[in-house]
Amino acid sequence: MIKAIVLSAGKGTRMNMNISKQYIEVLGFPVLYYTLKAFEDADVDEIIITTGKDDVDFVKNDIVNKYNISKITHVVPGGKERYDSVMEGLNYVEDDDYVLIHDGARPLIKKDTINNIIREVKEKSAVIAAVPVKDTIKIVENGVAISTPDRRKLYQIQTPQAFRGEIIKNAYKEMVKIKDTTITDDSMVVEKYSEYRVSVVESDYTNIKITTKEDIDIMKTFLKK
Repeated sequence: MIKAIVLSAGKGTRMNMNISKQYIEVLGFPVLYYTLKAFEDADVDEIIITTGKDDVDFVKNDIVNKYNISKITHVVPGGKERYDSVMEGLNYVEDDDYVLIHDGARPLIKKDTINNIIREVKEKSAVIAAVPVKDTIKIVENGVAISTPDRRKLYQIQTPQAFRGEIIKNAYKEMVKIKDTTITDDSMVVEKYSEYRVSVVESDYTNIKITTKEDIDIMKTFLKK
């Protein structure tokens, strides 16, 4: 089966608002709705949402049921850290499933991108969405630029990130054994704790992550187009 874990347990402290960023209404719908609708419309069989323990009923009643997102099979409390929430979601993934892990605060993900990721993961077992960086990147130490990597080799990593169930589950089990605090995304877990290489699927620059209030304005602009 093709399963998607949508991570929606973040508090969005940089928004400086009383409401979590994924529940802010944009053009009449909460941010999380747009994310879930994209996966609902894509070639995904089941959607698992991890959210804050105090938000489970709200997500079920005010988003899932209200907007009739039919592919959602579980809404479960996430953990303290992002990887804790991922592992809660992985409890509902079998070894022979393919699983897409996506940030709930990336509401502009396109159905076609999701379907491209699904096609690629079936062939390559571990893939990530990414776009080439546009800017020159500098390596900086103590406030001084010391080198300039070749921009042609640099990609900005997004989600969804997709894996065969057995691969990502086993990699996370190994990571937890040593409580690796350097992990920043799921592909890094697979890179460090499995023998598999992660392939890149080119995504879209509109697939932004909502982090600040300015991102809400950008989201509105893209949606109006």
